[in-house]
Amino acid sequence: MTVSLSTKLAILILVLAGSLLVTLYRVHKATQFTIDPKDQLGDLPADNNVPSQESRIREKTERLRRMMEEKKEKEEQAAKEAAEETEEERRPMNILLFYADDWRHDTLGAAGNPVVKTPVLDALAKEGMMFTENCVTTSICWVSRATLYSGQYLARHHFEMLGRGRTITLPNGTEQEMEFEVPQNETIYSLLKRKAGYYVGHAGKLGLWVGLNFELNFDFMVDDDGWHWRKLGERMWHITEKNTADALRFLMTRDKKKPFFLNVAYFATHAVDGDKRQYMPQHESMSMYENDTIPIPETATEEAWNRMPPFFGQYNEGRTRWTWRFDTAKKHQSMMKNYYRMASEVDTSVGILLKHLEYEGVLNNTMIIFTTDNGNFHAEHGLADKWYPHQESIRVPLIIKDPRMSPELKGTKNDEFTLNIDLAATILSAAGLDPLPSMMGRDMSALYRKGSLQAAAAAQSRRALLRNSTRKTSTLPDQRQYPAPASDGNGKYHSGSERSWRTEFFYEHPMHSNPNYIPASEALVRKDYKYFYWPNFKYEQLFDMKNDPGEMNDLFNSTNPIHQQKLREMRKRFVELKMMAHSDMSIIL
Repeated sequence: MTVSLSTKLAILILVLAGSLLVTLYRVHKATQFTIDPKDQLGDLPADNNVPSQESRIREKTERLRRMMEEKKEKEEQAAKEAAEETEEERRPMNILLFYADDWRHDTLGAAGNPVVKTPVLDALAKEGMMFTENCVTTSICWVSRATLYSGQYLARHHFEMLGRGRTITLPNGTEQEMEFEVPQNETIYSLLKRKAGYYVGHAGKLGLWVGLNFELNFDFMVDDDGWHWRKLGERMWHITEKNTADALRFLMTRDKKKPFFLNVAYFATHAVDGDKRQYMPQHESMSMYENDTIPIPETATEEAWNRMPPFFGQYNEGRTRWTWRFDTAKKHQSMMKNYYRMASEVDTSVGILLKHLEYEGVLNNTMIIFTTDNGNFHAEHGLADKWYPHQESIRVPLIIKDPRMSPELKGTKNDEFTLNIDLAATILSAAGLDPLPSMMGRDMSALYRKGSLQAAAAAQSRRALLRNSTRKTSTLPDQRQYPAPASDGNGKYHSGSERSWRTEFFYEHPMHSNPNYIPASEALVRKDYKYFYWPNFKYEQLFDMKNDPGEMNDLFNSTNPIHQQKLREMRKRFVELKMMAHSDMSIIL
């Protein structure tokens, strides 16, 4: 019997279909949960170490359960942290700024000074964080204060001369003194008062010698500057006593329904210019340091003075003030002991004010900042006072105690380059305000909140979601830009980013009177090298900060190829940062 082709195809299809059904059945059986030992595994060699299918299923189930529990715990912890951070931002925090004068970075026991006694500030450093590489961008009283009030470089706020700011030439050829050019509603005082609802006070040295609008900026304001002893009423007052009394008056009379901001701007340890005694402490302090010998700095030598640039001569104001204070060993001891006595008096004042906050029950909800306007030469390089880009002049103390600080960071030291341009952003952020686009610093709490800068950056998106419900003003996230890193160093040198802090900065100081008196100076500051530029003389210097921290050996004329390359690289980057500082870009430097 002949089978047709169509019949053969039909039979073939049936066979294939049957085979497919058998295969599908076996696959189905193999994928079913079973504890039958006689199933597919029954013909494997016996191995007591091979878990049964049932035990593997239990392990998978338990692992899945643990994963779900861990995920739930993480979500609950994240929700808790978000709630805590929301509460922190919603609950107004008091802000107390202690802002001293002419006080360099190592005039603190906590900074390793073996002589000066500052027990209150030392204790504050143990309760908060001390910033060991904090610097100013211009080392002079009034410029630093204008930077504090505005959050800007001198290049932007332009307040280069005490009492009058900069002088410009109008189109008709006449000159005009510009005074304080920052809009009065854009100072930290005004923003805290008007935008954040703070009760705002200032007690001590305002330091501009031009008026700020009281109604816009203050609820309480006392300006004392330029004296150590003065008869007021029926008694003689020391200025640090007066600063303390005024601060206490503010704290006692303030509106208790509002959070407060107070700047206690001590005139100490500034000398009285023109008085040959220079430093005049309180009578009760005169027994302090009486039997101490103040160490002479290693670079307080005639050799160091002779290594200064050739235009540093007898008419240089730093050298003139050196003769007032340090030109004999006896005078050096006397001046430094009185300087330290005034520093200890400020320390005592800080303790009195903190004790009052504790008495009021508000100390634990108060952010406390101690810093100063500029450093001070104590005979290093044959100089006195400040102005120039050397370490003694630009490095100043900074201690912050913040209720929001991560517990594991309390009592630690931070060696990032924090700057005085950062103070405004930090203070405003603590009050729930964002920095203005014109401000050039950043919030330093990123260095001590929630563990690290990286953690703060990772939480940025979450904080942004909370911003409009918790900020005092509804604003967009910070839109200011970070400059690109320097072309040298493979990204090592930069002004920071969302996840990193700056590793370099631009320094500037204008000429005063004439180049022989106080010449203009500028610098690019890094931790490994520092580049100086003296614009009036077009004079450059390069220092290896790792091997020459005293800045004694100028490498500008070095024939070492490494130094020559470093000079070219830093000169290029210096120009870039200087141009950005002088621009109107919304930028963080």
